[in-house]
Amino acid sequence: MEERLQNVLSHRGVASRRHAAEIVAAGRVTVDGRVVVEPGARVDPASVRIAVDGKPLGAAEERTRTIMMYKPAGVLSTLSDPFGGRTVADLLRGKVRERLVPAGRLDRDSEGLLLMSNDGAFVNRLTHPRFEHEKTYVVRAAGRWNEDKLRVLRGPVEMPDGYVTRPAPVEVVRIGDDNVHVLCFKLREGRKRQIRYMCSAAHLVVLSLKRVAVGALRLPEDLKPGEWRDATPRELEAALSRPARAREW
Repeated sequence: MEERLQNVLSHRGVASRRHAAEIVAAGRVTVDGRVVVEPGARVDPASVRIAVDGKPLGAAEERTRTIMMYKPAGVLSTLSDPFGGRTVADLLRGKVRERLVPAGRLDRDSEGLLLMSNDGAFVNRLTHPRFEHEKTYVVRAAGRWNEDKLRVLRGPVEMPDGYVTRPAPVEVVRIGDDNVHVLCFKLREGRKRQIRYMCSAAHLVVLSLKRVAVGALRLPEDLKPGEWRDATPRELEAALSRPARAREW
């Protein structure tokens, strides 16, 4: 399967994707003996010979691996942070030999299911907007409640950058007498802080946001924040091919 050259280098552990792009642009990479300077050039790593600084890249030495992590709130879903913030890579350091990258993202203040993988094709299938995998979130929000708020939440809602979200299924799980409510969102879009802006449009304040499913793949109930486990082949197939079923909360 063809991938972008910079992604091939990143998945093989040569460098981060951004640094890999710089390596390619500098003319340090050859494909079947020909120098390639376009980081986005598409290649099939299984059928071509790739070399960096004259050294063959060779076959991937690490096994394909995908894990399901319960990302805690306060942790960045990136591999590094120039400002020294705690990242999901810190949770895996010394415990996982493979170089896993997040398949998608969760805001720093959000928690829940985050998939991490070294399978480039899987990451692309899960994160590319055209596949529109449904993601399910359980949200605690504060504010006075009325049925008009549900109409606003179900959209469309205009984001601060002018983008207008598509209507989305939002269900009420529990209305609290203390004006703290539990809501379930199912989104096929992945706009940054989308749910928080949706709630703001309905004059609600998000107290906590937890992603509980990606497609049919659900956050394992036995995982605690910061914990993870390997995904099974059946779970990975479900994540890519079947829509999530409704669940009682």
